[in-house]
Amino acid sequence: MTEIISTTILLILIMDPLGNLPIFMTVLKHLEAKRQRIIVIREMIIALIVMLLFLFVGEKILIILNLKTETVSISGGIILFLIAIKMIFPSEDSNGGAASNEEPFLVPLAIPLVAGPSLLATLMLLSHQYLHHMSYLVISLLIAWCFTIIILLLSSLFLKLFGAKGVNALERLMGLILIMLSTQMFLDGIRAWFKN
Repeated sequence: MTEIISTTILLILIMDPLGNLPIFMTVLKHLEAKRQRIIVIREMIIALIVMLLFLFVGEKILIILNLKTETVSISGGIILFLIAIKMIFPSEDSNGGAASNEEPFLVPLAIPLVAGPSLLATLMLLSHQYLHHMSYLVISLLIAWCFTIIILLLSSLFLKLFGAKGVNALERLMGLILIMLSTQMFLDGIRAWFKN
């Protein structure tokens, strides 16, 4: 049970629904509310399919590339650390370059905003770590996915409730938690490497 909770929290932090709220709203602002909801659901379903694919094929990719668990754990920790730094200190041009009038499909909402390289790399790492508990990972991924889609569908409510500054503050807080998780992942990799 603790594995499911910790993995779910990790996946939610990497999916970063609160950080993606402003980008989703910018990309979809020219569309009516009903169409926005349809697009969010469609893009999230595409992202889920991609994530499940990486979850189940990830282990085979690691075997083909001849990568050890420690290597993936250390590199995963570094990647997550860099994402967390971007969450805490966002750059000015982090709009995803998306404010065009055409309806988005697959890019940039499903990939890379939700199912980005960091999340896919993390799923590969987790599939290697929990090889005999894949059901835990699927449950964690589905919970994180549901949490993300609910936040994105209630985007206008969240922005009214917290305001733009409140959402930014929450994202920075999530960044701090992610820094701790990434450091732990990195240290676990180092410890495993020294043991071997």
